Amino acid sequence: MIEQILKHHTLWLIGDPDGVRANLSRANLIGANLSRANLSGANLSRAYLSRANLSRANLSGANLSGANLSGANLSGANLSGANLSRADLIGANLIEADLRGANLSRAYLSRAYLIGANLSRAYLSRANLRGANLRGANLRGANLRGANLRGANLRGADLSGVDLSMADLIEADLIEADLRGADLRGADMS
Repeated sequence: MIEQILKHHTLWLIGDPDGVRANLSRANLIGANLSRANLSGANLSRAYLSRANLSRANLSGANLSGANLSGANLSGANLSGANLSRADLIGANLIEADLRGANLSRAYLSRAYLIGANLSRAYLSRANLRGANLRGANLRGANLRGANLRGANLRGADLSGVDLSMADLIEADLIEADLRGADLRGADMS
């Protein structure tokens, strides 16, 4: 079934009249192997993708709002411009993922691995990144207003121009992080 959906989605992406945009809203894809799949622009809202392998998948512009991606492997995945608002990414592997301009507002990213990820211009307002590993991540120009970064590893991260107002940065590791031009008004760093 998933193979047919991916086939028709590929046709849709190239403008073939037989193509159909993938609609996997609320689909049960727990533990599925979708490595390198092209789901650009697909609807995966509220899908169950916990422990799924989405490494190097193309999910650019996809709707993953409210999806369960806990423990999923998204290493090297293209999630640029994707909607991940309120998604569950607890413990997910997002190492070197491309999340440029993605909407991660109110997403659950506690204990997620975002080492070397590109989150430039991403919207992470009120996201829960408690204990997340963002070592060396690019967050330039991102919006982290009111985000929970308590105990997060931001060592060497690029936080220049980031809105960190009202963020919880208690026990966050900011060693060698670039905070030039960051908005820290009301941030809790005690």
